[in-house]
Parts: sequence; C-alpha cells; structure tokens
Amino acid sequence: MTTATVVGGGPNGLAAALHLARQGVSVTVLEAKSTVGGGARSGEAGYPGLINDYCSAVHPLGVGSPFWKTVDLERYGLTWRWPEVDCAHPLDDGRAGVLYQSVDQTADGMGSDGKRWKRLVGDLAAHFDDLGEDLLGPVIGIPSHPFRLAAFGPRAVLPASVLARYLRTDTARALYGGAAAHAFTRFDRPLTASLGLMVLAGGHRYGWAVAEGGSGAITTALVDALGDYDVTIATDTFVRAHTDIPDSDLVMLDLNPGQVLSLYGDLLPGRVARAYRRFRVGSSAFKVDFAIEGDVPWTNPDCRRAGTVHLGGTFEEIAATERARIGGTLVDRPFVLVGQQYLADRSRSSGNLNPLWSYAHVPPGFDGDATELVIGQIERFAPGFRDVIVHAQSANASALHEYNANYVAGDIIGGANNGLQMVLRPRLAVDPYATGIPGVYLCSQSTPPGAGIHGMCGYNAAQRGLKHLGIPGQLDR
Repeated sequence: MTTATVVGGGPNGLAAALHLARQGVSVTVLEAKSTVGGGARSGEAGYPGLINDYCSAVHPLGVGSPFWKTVDLERYGLTWRWPEVDCAHPLDDGRAGVLYQSVDQTADGMGSDGKRWKRLVGDLAAHFDDLGEDLLGPVIGIPSHPFRLAAFGPRAVLPASVLARYLRTDTARALYGGAAAHAFTRFDRPLTASLGLMVLAGGHRYGWAVAEGGSGAITTALVDALGDYDVTIATDTFVRAHTDIPDSDLVMLDLNPGQVLSLYGDLLPGRVARAYRRFRVGSSAFKVDFAIEGDVPWTNPDCRRAGTVHLGGTFEEIAATERARIGGTLVDRPFVLVGQQYLADRSRSSGNLNPLWSYAHVPPGFDGDATELVIGQIERFAPGFRDVIVHAQSANASALHEYNANYVAGDIIGGANNGLQMVLRPRLAVDPYATGIPGVYLCSQSTPPGAGIHGMCGYNAAQRGLKHLGIPGQLDR
C-alpha cells in the first residue's frame, strides 16, 4: 500500500490528501490545531449567534477551481451564494465603482470607460477557464493555451500604476485599484497589474461567491469527501521535527518555507535551503470582526447591495498608502476590505444583528491596535457606522499567527508579493513544489498559484508526488 503523510490541514493540505487518496494512496493528515481548515474556518467570533469567517471570505477562485470541480463539493453539502453586487468601491463624493458578474452590466455603469473596461478584462473573463489552466500552476512550463497566455502577458507584466492610466474615470480606476491591492504590494512595480486583472476576470466569470454557513463549510465538505477514501485526520498533533512524521512514501507540507527549514534543517539541499531563507513574508493584515445592528449606512446605495466593499479612496490614494505601508508607515486611512457576506447568506445573522468582516492592510508585522483606523475608514464612507456597532473583535499580527502558524508576522497570503517572488514562489525551479528531498513536497499557498481557497497548490504538489511514484493522476498538465 502506497502511503502519504500531509502536515497541515488547511485547504491545500486537504486538497493534496484528497487527490492522493483518489489515486489509491493511504493518507494521514496531521493538524496542529483542534480542527482542520486553516484559512477556511468560521464560527462565532466573540459574539453569540453570528457566523464570521476567521480568514478567507469570498471565493471567485473557489467556484472556478479546476480541482474543486472534479471533486464536486456541492455533492458533499457545499452551497455557494452570490450577492446582488459583487464589489463596490466608493469615493468621497458619494460615487462608486461597481462590479457585477456581468461584464456588460459593469461596463454600462462606467460611462466613458465602459468600452475600455470591456477591452481590458472582457476577453480574460470570457476565456478565464483556459487562462486559469495555465496560471493556476507553475510559471515555468509548457502552457496548454499559449495564445490566451500571450494575450494576457502584455497586460500582466505592467505595473498596476501604468495599466490604470488606460482608464479615464475616477470610479473605474478606483475599482481596478481595489482589485490590484489584493496583491499587498506597491503599484509601481512590474507584474503588479496581473493579480488585479485576474481578480476582476475571475469575478466576471464566476462572481464573488461566499459559502453558505461560512467559509468553514468548504472545509466540512472537504472532510466529508475525504471520508470516502482511506484517509485518517489527526488533530492536536504538532510536528516539531521531521522525525515526528511517520515513514511514508510521500510527505506533503502545507507549511511556509520557514517551517520547512525548521523541520528538515540540513537535510535540505543547499540551494533549496538558501532559497527558503531568502523567502520574504510581510503582506500583513489587521482583522476586525463586527457585530452590527441592521446594515452599514453607506452613503452610496450600491455599497448597500455589495458583498464586498473596498475602502481606500481614489487609485492614487491607494497607491500612496500601499507604498507607505510597505515602507513601515501605518497611515491614518489604510486600505480596508469589508465583507458583507450576510447579504447573500442570511444564515450568518441573528434577527436584526449581522456579522461584518473586515481587514486593513498594515505594515509588516504590525502588532498594535488599528481598530479605530478601520472604524474611521468605514465611517468615512458610511457616516453613522459607529452607532450600529454592537461588538468588535480585532486580531493583529501576533493574533493571526497564533490562529494559523503559516501567517508569519500577520502575512495571510503566504509571502510578500514583490519582485520575482510574486510569480516565482517559493523559489526559481521547474518544480517549485519539490523540496529537494525525494518524496517531500511543499503544498501551501507559498507555492503557485498562491493565496486563495482553490486547493490548486495542494493539487499541483500532489500531482508532482504521484509522478515521482509513477502513479497516473488527473488533470495532468
């Protein structure tokens, strides 16, 4: 019997376990916490009766994940819900950029920028599945759809600040800027246009969906799917050294590169160890979960229908605050994401009380309290917000790291997105999942394609492991 051990029970670890198990491998998952799920957990965050997502909240790449489609998580109880408006980005004068799943509907609200928006993202959305097949795997490789990739490339390599010049209106530029800010990096660097384009194209293709009952429902469905196979999940099992890992034909590590260094030390080839030591973290967040009475009193009416609201002002303001943040400055008006998942999923609420999810971009490793800055940024676009707050619970870098050991210094996306690390993570290699130790693979969001509850990092690493053993897999690239 071929065996595998997965260290870390986040979405990617569970995805790796599931792909291996479906090929007849006997799998054991070791999870340090009392429950699996990693960034896909949810529950009552400090206020009874309300369901909050503990980390990841909105899942365009979850709905569109090539691997989840083969698993059919809906068969295991997962239900996706969509808000009326996918995303809104308000400005101080009351206007807002508004993102709908429909490219045409979005463009219709953009006035003179409507045609430009269609040219910018329309083809990417229409062919998102083909494009994603190549972009959701390692950068170095033979593309399955070279012409689609070639069409995307000239836009993707640009700095976000250059691409934004193509748009003329403040609302369209701000809407793009909010999407680009998901990269947690400066806008004036090459390649920073790419993630914003993919976030928008994925939203146009699949919508910015949420999981009914909270993001933890994705984990529950995964665990139920694993129950169909020879998989053992051991929680409260902390792995301190590689000797704590049972002898197995394969080892999958849903960990960050620093943790792999601490486990395997001198067993790693020198070139790999050096690359892991150089791997940079620093995409830090400060999270605030609110319980509110009624709804947020947004000035712009479209924000009252939006599942996600980006707060940062104009494109130029976001670019300036992100540059200052990376330089170590906590600005008075940080970029803030607000999740109103309850608009699509009323099961999260209790009567007139609703959960409101939010996080701010803060300097790397910020360990202070930015709660008032988050409230102030929401109040800026929703005067009277303070009056509807019933409860607030915050988490800084240390608290996020305590919640998930992969979130070093509050880095929730698995590594800083600057320089070549944005696309060549965790190191420059044909097989970025391989650790250089035969049969041991890194499968966390620190590998391609990066952050998101899509399972593709785990699937890709498991594919490499199966190839190492000479076992055919699925979705072979």
